[in-house]
Amino acid sequence: MLVRLLTFAAGAAGLTALALAAGPAGPAEEGRRAEWRAEYLPPASIPFPESNPYSPAKAELGRRLFFDPILSGDQTRACVSCHRPDLAWGDGRARAATREGGEMDLRSPTLLNSAWQDGPLGWDGKFRSLETVSRVPIAAPSNMNLKLSDAVARLSADDGYRDAFAAAFGDPAVSTDRLEAALATFERLIVAGKAPFDRWITGDEDAIPASAKRGFDLFNGRAGCAGCHSGWSFTDNSFQDIGTATGSDIGRGRLMPSSVALQYAFKTPTLREVDRRAPYMHDGSVATLSAVIDLYDRGGIDRPSRARQIKPLNLTPAEKADLLAFLATLTAEADREETSTVFPPDAPKP
Repeated sequence: MLVRLLTFAAGAAGLTALALAAGPAGPAEEGRRAEWRAEYLPPASIPFPESNPYSPAKAELGRRLFFDPILSGDQTRACVSCHRPDLAWGDGRARAATREGGEMDLRSPTLLNSAWQDGPLGWDGKFRSLETVSRVPIAAPSNMNLKLSDAVARLSADDGYRDAFAAAFGDPAVSTDRLEAALATFERLIVAGKAPFDRWITGDEDAIPASAKRGFDLFNGRAGCAGCHSGWSFTDNSFQDIGTATGSDIGRGRLMPSSVALQYAFKTPTLREVDRRAPYMHDGSVATLSAVIDLYDRGGIDRPSRARQIKPLNLTPAEKADLLAFLATLTAEADREETSTVFPPDAPKP
């Protein structure tokens, strides 16, 4: 039976489009605070697509597949190798490790709040849906190195898995589509735990300090951070050039070569658990959140694809401290049950 998994929230994801403005939050921003807070209320339940509805048996099958090295050629790697619950469902590395001990081009993104990832997925958007993601790492020679036909054959030869597929899909037939559907169902249950910020927006005025409230005002007001990091999951699922990538590292531009705006553009990640998910950016090139804010303070490379929010900001030390204080409130409290990240789909959000 699928149960809650604990996350100790560190690990992997980048931080994009922190378009920060100079100057402390003013009265106009403070006056809009209540309006902004309403935009971050949690959803009532986890969304599942009609083409892949939730069932406990399918989710349990997905959980089992996620943690089982049976899906790698030499049976030494699993999905959890790069997406660890104790590292906020990333791996804590600047770039994902290859099977041979080298480094991949990109870092492992967190799986937190995958259910709310609309549109193309992956740093460059090469996956059209969560159901299409797993086949790439399973088959990639540098990753799990197992042909999908061989994965199907292995699972089909295992009586326990045949029984699990029968429970999930009504008959014991194993297929690539069913494997992906089960994994995606489990991954949609990986949900960020309740953080101090969540208690604050639902009425607990003492849940976060005054400095974090000032940071929230900047984040949503003149700073413009919420232009990309919006809503309860703190991402609009867009692709943005923040003026850092160079050379052949062109992100979404590789798949959309005719779009000027998408050259050097990468997926905007969630900011949930962000202060425990260092290093940052799609390639892990920035070590700390303070360094991320310093980077945006300087402004990125001036080029046609650069997001309009990115420019030199001339932040004061106090403003930087307020933004850091706010970002810290997005991390679930480790001593509370709400740090669990797998929930039944009809349960209220933490």
